[in-house]
Amino acid sequence: MTSSVAPLRIRGFRALWAASVFSNIGGFLQSSAAAWLMLDLTGSATWVGLISASTTLPFLALALLAGAVADMTDRARILLVTQISMSLFAAAMAVLTFLGEATPGRLLVLGLAIGVAAAFNLPAWQALVPDLVPREMVASAVALNSVSFNVARAVGPALAGLLIATVGAEAGFGLNAISYLSVVAVLIVMGRTLPPAPADSAPLSTAMALGWRFARYTKAFRRVLLVGALFGLTSSVIPTVLPSHTAVLGGGSLAYGVLLGTMGVGAIAAAFARRRIAERLGRLTLPIAIAGYGTGGIVVGTAPSVGWAVPGLVVAGACLVLTTTTLNSTAQLLSPRWVRGRTMSLWSLAFAGVYPIGAILSGAVADALDTSSAYVLISMACIGLGVVATRSGIPVLGEIVPPEFDLDRPGPEHVETLDSGPVMVLNTFDIDPVRIEEFLVVMNELRLVRLRTGAYRWRLYRDAVDPKRLTEVFLVVSWREHLNQHRRIDTVSAAIIQRARSFDLERRPRARHLLAVDIESPPDFDSLIATHQQMHATDGSIPLDPTTDTRQEASDLKSDV
Repeated sequence: MTSSVAPLRIRGFRALWAASVFSNIGGFLQSSAAAWLMLDLTGSATWVGLISASTTLPFLALALLAGAVADMTDRARILLVTQISMSLFAAAMAVLTFLGEATPGRLLVLGLAIGVAAAFNLPAWQALVPDLVPREMVASAVALNSVSFNVARAVGPALAGLLIATVGAEAGFGLNAISYLSVVAVLIVMGRTLPPAPADSAPLSTAMALGWRFARYTKAFRRVLLVGALFGLTSSVIPTVLPSHTAVLGGGSLAYGVLLGTMGVGAIAAAFARRRIAERLGRLTLPIAIAGYGTGGIVVGTAPSVGWAVPGLVVAGACLVLTTTTLNSTAQLLSPRWVRGRTMSLWSLAFAGVYPIGAILSGAVADALDTSSAYVLISMACIGLGVVATRSGIPVLGEIVPPEFDLDRPGPEHVETLDSGPVMVLNTFDIDPVRIEEFLVVMNELRLVRLRTGAYRWRLYRDAVDPKRLTEVFLVVSWREHLNQHRRIDTVSAAIIQRARSFDLERRPRARHLLAVDIESPPDFDSLIATHQQMHATDGSIPLDPTTDTRQEASDLKSDV
């Protein structure tokens, strides 16, 4: 328990966490009221699935853009704008419902508007968490965020059921609008104490491409995204079909709130027991949690009454927290700070973005067959995912080596006229022929380092005249991005570069840099040489070729290189 709540000793995290509890309660008031009101207006499980999906569907279109904005902009400011926006949209829902003007179409449009704001809010929020706590507390901090979410799950739906039965759905919408203001107040009070935006910068289109390339060329992260997407697709059936299935079980709006609340109780218990469970189950934690969630769904789908469904929802709630906390924490720990907003937006796309597709599918299956069949069929697919996850290759949390960067060192002085490109980097090695195969293995690792830190193309060439000479060639979009690429060299990447350097017969491979420049208006190459040589000398990069005159070399290039 002590280690589980350790992040709450940190003032910044504690304040935001407490505010998030109130905000999440409001979110569950909103989602429960919207689902129940939509069912009352249409009588269709498909429409219920659409309104459930509306607040997460925008992730599909906006994930990478939102992540890039979170990495290039002050994250606290993003949270202020998105929280205020969501408050206004929820207030609009409350007013329309109170006036009797709420229609399925209007509810759906406002739900999508909240979803757009949430798409920009989530990566900024998730990227901020590791900045507030030490690396060793990240998993506990993510678990506490799950506690916040599931305290809300335990309280919000039950309160929503009571409000819907006694006051009306507009009360849930109105209280949600107010709840966002708790986060706004904390952000305003904390002000400058929150961590600043990352120093790493790039044009927005380049930043989005970098986020995608980082995920593509980081194998473990790619596997996290795949498992998260498949779990989002199969796990949405329980909350989506529950409003319709509650009536099948003989319950009303209050029973619906209680059922969702029991799921939250299981989730809270699992969040506090997460560390002990993970230590006991080890690599099986994730597969067992995924399969357990599917088992809980089958119990709910085959339950003869509300009471019999409760154990299944408790198990499902516990397994949901174990699964999402494990995947989320793994994604956080695999991500360097300079790209964390984009990686967490991709995680949101994989799980929360795919979730609405599962919600729509669940509603359609329930309409085509019945709610019990929807639970059983989709939950069986979830159990199958748990079995497959035993061979997913996702690293265990305790075994992850987080990428450590020295981002506090002063950035290079940048001359605007040097922001031309592309830049071609050539690193030449003289290799003992008997070690070529071993060298190629290391170079494949180095290829992934180059591609996930900024290069958009990489090849290895062998000299036709001198076969023992091999040259690594990669392209970066601009000189600014190449300087940024130096700043993205973490301890693991530096070790790979050192291993590659060790294969050179003289232990001194040579690096050359070719820039595409404007011939008619050449830049100040004195500034280029001074800053760049210093970076190569201090961050473990391949040493610059001392025989190369960079100024003469670059001025001889054609502008289309």
